[in-house]
Amino acid sequence: MAVDIPELYYRIKDNGAVVFRVDPENRQKRINLDQIATINTRNGDIKAHPRSEISDAETAEMTRWLRARQALIQQRELEEMSRTVDQLNLTAHWAQSKATPEELDEITDRLLLAMYDLRQVLVRKKADRANGR
Repeated sequence: MAVDIPELYYRIKDNGAVVFRVDPENRQKRINLDQIATINTRNGDIKAHPRSEISDAETAEMTRWLRARQALIQQRELEEMSRTVDQLNLTAHWAQSKATPEELDEITDRLLLAMYDLRQVLVRKKADRANGR
């Protein structure tokens, strides 16, 4: 069973990835990973490692990976917001039907402040969109 080893390996980190060139052919019969670049998914930067030369094909592959990763992150953010809506609904049900007075005392102020903050942001953003900003 042959294993397809990619030419580039992406080690994911908080705001992007470290890119390694995969070298499966060496004297020790081990795979070597040579760092060649760093990718920032927030601003789209691809920075070559100081000791590395990057080919046009590698740059094109890293750009393709960057676009795909940014799309995945955006999709996950939207999914997370949908789960937040569900969680708010579950929280309302919990507060109405299951929570003890002590539990409500513990969480009410923090929850109200977070909801107030969220409401302010959403209303401001909606007004900006309505005004064409």
